[in-house]
Amino acid sequence: MKAEFLEALEQIVKDKGITKDVLYDALEAALKTAYRKNFGTSQNVEVEIDKENGEVKAYAKKVVVENVENPLLEIKLEDAKEINPNYQIGDTVRIEVTPKNFGRIAAQTAKQVVLQRIREAEREIIYEEFVNRESEIVTGLVQRVSKSSVLINLGRTEGVLPPTEQIPGEIYKQGDRIKTYILEVKKTTKGPQIILSRTHPGLVKRLFELEVPEIHDGIVDIYNIAREAGSRTKIAVYSNDENVDPVGACVGHKGTRVKAIVDELNGEKIDIIIWSKNISEFIANSLSPAKVISVEVNEEEKSAKVIVPDYQLSLAIGKEGQNARLAAKLTGWKIDIKSESQENSEI
Repeated sequence: MKAEFLEALEQIVKDKGITKDVLYDALEAALKTAYRKNFGTSQNVEVEIDKENGEVKAYAKKVVVENVENPLLEIKLEDAKEINPNYQIGDTVRIEVTPKNFGRIAAQTAKQVVLQRIREAEREIIYEEFVNRESEIVTGLVQRVSKSSVLINLGRTEGVLPPTEQIPGEIYKQGDRIKTYILEVKKTTKGPQIILSRTHPGLVKRLFELEVPEIHDGIVDIYNIAREAGSRTKIAVYSNDENVDPVGACVGHKGTRVKAIVDELNGEKIDIIIWSKNISEFIANSLSPAKVISVEVNEEEKSAKVIVPDYQLSLAIGKEGQNARLAAKLTGWKIDIKSESQENSEI
């Protein structure tokens, strides 16, 4: 259990990316368990590994007392002084108690414990890596579809795309490369559970950050996103530089930037809206592609009455009310849409 043992440890450190200290701590704890199992559970024992030669030694720890009541845990002062004259009452003495066949027994008994600790250390490393990436995009390969969930290979681990986070109608095939949003990272007894999403508005936000350098650099900011995954998204943007058109930056030359995002989302429609401090203007913009005649706001109720041309009414409301619903979600205001003729008939 010496040269070969040290080589094996070095290989684990190299392959698994686990620090030597974590491994040695795990191994010493395992050997302590092994000793107690085979040579007596009552002793206060600690086990040390020589990191230079791999030699394993066991030490019994005993407290120096005047009168010994438990010889497994205590040692008389006079006996302690024979080991070292400086020992006093209350000190702890370490006495080597390494059995001859301890190396073999310890190696056998400790193997599973060490493997378990290595697994735990690996899981902790993966957890720390991904918990710091919550709310980010990750690219992975569809590994398999299990019942209604989709398992995504993320390299060192896998993530779960639950049914509630899947885009309606989207089909996932083994080997497909897809981008997902890291919704949550949980610690479980089986290791970290990484919950992924394809429906979260944050996915659209991160895709725009990837595709639009002006957003990544902070020249253009995203004010808000309203999304009905798989169907339509409205994203409100504004520019911190009067010379940069926020919509133009997001659309890109000949629409290349927004097309890349639409393609990633399998054809989901994206309306890019200019945010304005003027709430009437923002509400009018939010109903794009419909044209608006006027907006009357009620600050107290945070509601607005919007008048549109007759021929624009169905466009403003949208199929099954989607356009109006997304505009309300984007602005945070209640929006009541009326056609010009409806408004005139009520006057």
